[in-house]
Amino acid sequence: MKRKAKLFVLLLIGMLVLSACSFTQPVEDSTGKTGSLSNSDKISFSREIFPRIDGSTATIPLSEGIVMRLLKTTEEETKSFIVHNKTHSAYVNLIEGNVDIIFVTEPSSEELQLAEDKGIELEVVPVVKDAFVFLVNTQNPVNSLKLQEIKEIYQGKITNWKEVGGEDIEIIPYQRPKNSGSQTIMENVVMKDLEIMDAPTEFKPEDMGELIERVAGYDNSEKALGYSVYYYASTMYTKDTIKLIGVDGVKPDKETIKNNSYPLSSAYYAVLRKDETSDSSARLLLEWLLSDEGQEVAQESGYIPVK
Repeated sequence: MKRKAKLFVLLLIGMLVLSACSFTQPVEDSTGKTGSLSNSDKISFSREIFPRIDGSTATIPLSEGIVMRLLKTTEEETKSFIVHNKTHSAYVNLIEGNVDIIFVTEPSSEELQLAEDKGIELEVVPVVKDAFVFLVNTQNPVNSLKLQEIKEIYQGKITNWKEVGGEDIEIIPYQRPKNSGSQTIMENVVMKDLEIMDAPTEFKPEDMGELIERVAGYDNSEKALGYSVYYYASTMYTKDTIKLIGVDGVKPDKETIKNNSYPLSSAYYAVLRKDETSDSSARLLLEWLLSDEGQEVAQESGYIPVK
């Protein structure tokens, strides 16, 4: 009888151990690939073990949505818990080990070099779709530009709106500072191996919201051209006096971004250090974000899922 009782106790302990470990156990999908469990009830995150997050301004709602779902926090508690220091500072913080995971645009060449100099390899994983968009004042009659025209404007070859179907007025092409998220996309996705013309400081607003304000302003009306990312310009910082223009005849919206018909589709990425262990909180969070439930939270936060 004692022997049976002893076996029962050992069996019970074994079941408890398996149950306690279940949230870290990967599961196979129909393709044979492993992924995280999609039920947040099995993700035992707490404030104490939650990964340290940083990121771009445009991914603040994503981080807040994740925290509210996994930590069951109120909106007020979440806003005090999440701090994003903008794209470049987020990369620096990750490389220096001050944070565990960041939600950002792709790294610039300088950020990749900084990581290499520190002996750090970055893992860059797309988690939501977005797009790079161009915007003008609503007073500007131009509704679309060819990609080639955009390149020539930012090379300084096209300088007047009449050359691209607008009024006979100069083009003021706004840029962002080096290593800002939108400037990196402009360099890597739009211009590629072409050099952007130098612009005076007053045409390089530090803040993405400030760039939108400049384009929206009455003084610039028909002159200004600027760029941003779709989520930020259409959701976080909207203005009645700006409009997003098409590229090669295709306007950016959720449908054209989702089906990739808009030519400048991009993404927001989760970036972590490659030496993160498989059971680290950062990796568990990334696995959950790519699960059905994580993508559902991303969509509820206003983003376009990658799946």
